[in-house]
Amino acid sequence: MRLSCGCLLVLFVKIPFCLVGSQDDKDAPPSPRLGVGPLPPKNTPGCPANCTCPSEETVECGGLDLHVFPSNVSRDVQHLSLQLTVAPQILPSTVRIVDLAANLLTEVYPLTFGQKANLRSVYLHNNQLTNTGLPYDAFNGSDAVSTMILSSNQLSYLPQNLPPALVRLHLQNNRIARIPRGALSSHWKLRELYLQNNNLSNKGMDPSTFSKLKSLEYLDLSNNNLSEIPAGFPPNIVILHLGKNRIDSLPRDSLSRVRGLQYLLLQNNRLTAAGVHPDAFLKLRNLHTLHLYNNRLERVPPGLPRRVRSLMILHNQITHIGLQDFANTYLLAELNLSYNRLYSAKIHRLAFRKLRRLESLDLSGNQLTLLPAGLPPSLQVLRLHKNQINSLSPELLANLTGLKELHLAHNRLRIGSITPGTWQELQGLRLLDLSNNELSYIPPDLPESLEYLYLQHNRIAVIGAEAFHTVPDIRAIVLRSNRLLAASVSDQAFAALKQLEVVDTTGNPEPISVKMPRAGRWLRSHPGA
Repeated sequence: MRLSCGCLLVLFVKIPFCLVGSQDDKDAPPSPRLGVGPLPPKNTPGCPANCTCPSEETVECGGLDLHVFPSNVSRDVQHLSLQLTVAPQILPSTVRIVDLAANLLTEVYPLTFGQKANLRSVYLHNNQLTNTGLPYDAFNGSDAVSTMILSSNQLSYLPQNLPPALVRLHLQNNRIARIPRGALSSHWKLRELYLQNNNLSNKGMDPSTFSKLKSLEYLDLSNNNLSEIPAGFPPNIVILHLGKNRIDSLPRDSLSRVRGLQYLLLQNNRLTAAGVHPDAFLKLRNLHTLHLYNNRLERVPPGLPRRVRSLMILHNQITHIGLQDFANTYLLAELNLSYNRLYSAKIHRLAFRKLRRLESLDLSGNQLTLLPAGLPPSLQVLRLHKNQINSLSPELLANLTGLKELHLAHNRLRIGSITPGTWQELQGLRLLDLSNNELSYIPPDLPESLEYLYLQHNRIAVIGAEAFHTVPDIRAIVLRSNRLLAASVSDQAFAALKQLEVVDTTGNPEPISVKMPRAGRWLRSHPGA
């Protein structure tokens, strides 16, 4: 057998210590050195020529231009590293882990992986394997394999006769267009199946394709050519990825069997509200995360899961929110409605009345001119940037006693359009973003709890001595790209702010020097920075 440089093979058996650097290794400081290189390791007797064998269980031949597979490798080898362009015809029967990833392999042989009773993991990703190069009997006699990584190859259909003990099977980034009938019928231990980024269509599967996978918990079918929900999903799936397909409807019973489902990801499809049956989610009593973003929804879909806690319906075409749209989603904690086509007049004043556990609401990227009414007091983060909001009043913020972050960047707010007393309603607010508005000076009566204030890209031309007297614990103030001159900034404005760490005044017409009380030094900025 002819072998040449360019590919990496790693075989492991009961590795007693980590042989591949972990992320922690990368972040660790370098070991102390005394000005001399490390001593070359001593080889054990019988080590292949030019290889390194620090023990009888370890053979390192990486980087060598090998033309034949080493013939004198110990039968007790636990770690074997080679560079190959073709798979070895025979590997030691003792191997437990075989890593042939990131090569140019087009073919494996029956005894490359076959007849290995101890084999547990096979890594063949990032090669050029086709179904022809992966024979039907490739894994005969290796029934204990639990992890199989075949991603990023050139497979056109799901390989048959894979080991029955598989727990984890990676087949993403291939060209798989079909799953032969019965190909997965004996894999009742399989828990994770990755099939994303292939060419699968509904015609390439049948109702029995997944039905025997009683242990399956994770299934990824995203970025394929599915036009409808595949039939026959087993009941124990916890995470189901169906994003980036061509699914345009959710019939009544399309998901009724998957009663253990907790995460359903349907983003980047062609769903319309009319295509979602009101009972499509009825039996999904454990579903708490639902992604429907980047579809064609013109309204909030009916029959949302009652126990949903995270709902992502951003980047749709939703024009209104009705009284009953969220009437049954009592547990909702995170709601993202950003980048739709919402107008203030089209949001019912009681639309959010039942959301007593809502903590995060994102309505950014719409056409709102006012804050929505009736927001729940449980809200902690409210995102409203990139709207047309032109006024604020205490009435709309009166109940938001738990609000910690308010994002109002890229709106049309002016000082005169903010009713006095507005900010005093937000006694727990820590972050306020008013950047990219039309403010001419610092808003008065900011809440005492405020720590981070963003005012960049406004029209602020003056900062008086008492501009920040209501925010004694402020830590960061961003004032870049306004109309500030050195003479228009009072030296006393920042003097009492003992927690102040950052003042950003770059991009103003003149350099601004700010005395930092906490650091006891001056902070200078330059125009146009």
